Amino acid sequence: MADLNATQLASKLGLSTARISQLVSEGKLEGCYVGAGRARRFDQGRVAEVLGKRLDLGQMSGNGRGTRRALMALSDDARSSEDQGAADPAPIRPRVSDGAMDPRDPDRLELATIQIKEEEARRRRRDNARDEGLWVLAEEVERHTSRALQQEIARFELALRDGARALADRMGIDYRTARAVLMETWRDHRGARAKQLAAEAEDASMSDIEHQEQV
Repeated sequence: MADLNATQLASKLGLSTARISQLVSEGKLEGCYVGAGRARRFDQGRVAEVLGKRLDLGQMSGNGRGTRRALMALSDDARSSEDQGAADPAPIRPRVSDGAMDPRDPDRLELATIQIKEEEARRRRRDNARDEGLWVLAEEVERHTSRALQQEIARFELALRDGARALADRMGIDYRTARAVLMETWRDHRGARAKQLAAEAEDASMSDIEHQEQV
């Protein structure tokens, strides 16, 4: 039933009258009132239903939490008015068939708040562990390791060239031929090892300590 003016609705929701006017002008309360101007009257049950659906989990756990409680109270008031005179007026909060919580259920708000706080606690543990040097970012380790490995490979190939020249001088063979044989053997070995190590990396799993840290 449309029986609240803008001031009364604002008071119940903990909002300003200007905010109610803004919601009306934006069309967010379409179908929730009758009349216009000072004669406009709002249906409190319809307002609670429409605005309740527009609050996401972030708003539910942040600055919109007070508004959420007000909407729940407003919705309960509307149901109480509709249930006056009924044989059994006790309202039952509905739950959908798959067991999920109704959007207006306060337990949903508490669960969302707990999940946000747990994620924030995990993030802070990760930051503290990183600052203390207990672990480093995987991409940073990969970048430094790759650079060091490339430098070591370059040094090894330089040693192979020196070895080929020594063979040519001592055994009287062509330097280019000796160098080509050594480099071909080394690169075949390098390619085979790279494939083997890549396969081992794909099969690697987290250790018990890593699972416990939940980083």
